[in-house]
Amino acid sequence: MSEVANPSCVAIIVAAGRGTRAGGPLPKQYQAIGGEPVLRRTLRLFATHPQITAVLAVIHSDDSVRFADTARDLPKILAPAFGGATRQASVRAGLEALAAASCTSPDLVLVHDAARPYTSPDLIARAVAAAQAADAAIPVLPVTDTVKRVDAAGIVAETLDRAALRTVQTPQAFRFDALRAAHAAAAAAGVETLTDDAAVMEWAGQPVATFEGESTNVKLTTPEDMTRAAGASFADLGDVRTGTGFDVHAFGPGDHVMLGGVAVPHSAGLVGHSDADVGLHALTDALLGALCDGDIGAHFPPSDPQWKGASSDRFLAHAVEKVTARGGRIAHLDLTLICEAPKVGPHRDAIRAAISLITGVPLARVSVKATTTEKLGFTGRREGIAAMASATIRLPFADEAEG
Repeated sequence: MSEVANPSCVAIIVAAGRGTRAGGPLPKQYQAIGGEPVLRRTLRLFATHPQITAVLAVIHSDDSVRFADTARDLPKILAPAFGGATRQASVRAGLEALAAASCTSPDLVLVHDAARPYTSPDLIARAVAAAQAADAAIPVLPVTDTVKRVDAAGIVAETLDRAALRTVQTPQAFRFDALRAAHAAAAAAGVETLTDDAAVMEWAGQPVATFEGESTNVKLTTPEDMTRAAGASFADLGDVRTGTGFDVHAFGPGDHVMLGGVAVPHSAGLVGHSDADVGLHALTDALLGALCDGDIGAHFPPSDPQWKGASSDRFLAHAVEKVTARGGRIAHLDLTLICEAPKVGPHRDAIRAAISLITGVPLARVSVKATTTEKLGFTGRREGIAAMASATIRLPFADEAEG
């Protein structure tokens, strides 16, 4: 296969299963770890990766409303496809949905299990590179345990040579046209029980290359897996950082102010190049500060006309994507609004909910407070509003190399 410069690459997330072995009232992909559904974490990993063009989830037909809530406000998410009775049928449905929805099919496709929420950005990049070099490639790990084959009675029949054995993970990476053709041929032949997409390519006579997987890229299957994941969701991100942000905007003509993503009625508006949301601006700077990645003005210069009047949720979402792209999580957000008026108390819960929705941070980890300056200074004279924010994030220790 000849390598394509800047290939388009779509990630298919297989999420149509019921996951009954994991226990719980919901399919495992919708169960929460660290306050976030497994599927949302998986979708976010791919949706925020710079080499992924779009993300298509293949879901159960009963899960449309649940999926819409899970994927809300994530970038690059396509309308989901509905899966079939087997994993093979579900992937084929996703491939056909992509072919039908696009006037030009993607160059590459990655197929990933929804229940693998710990895939790293580096592994995704390796998958894209592997798909450019071969029609089919899969992430693998060497087998470290001794493996024996047993007979029907449970008696050891032989000890296998583990040097030639590998365990297989996702995302599996393919040239789109090659994988779609292999799936179509298998379906036409009545072959419906192949357990992964590499097996479909093998059945079609296509060579399958391998690339290095990751030991942390585990698939959540049992109740024990879910319990361990819930406990490890933050523990595996040992680099804890805190950033602060501060913003001020003056009052001007208008009948409302934007505070933390909520339009609050007031006798004046706030003056700014964007919508002048002091709360979201301060939170954005807090996240960027925790990342040591400049400030809001560096990412969204006020001299750039495209940001004139822009909704500030875009700025905060950008900072969230920066955290996610570094393999991190947001642990806590704290916002203090400083003004004599309008009164923030009646809108506090709505502001918390808006910030939670924009960032994907559970509501229990979002704090909003308000205070005055006892009529001192510009806020005391009701000339404007100020905001202070702090953000606590957790990154992998390997992120220290980012410098």
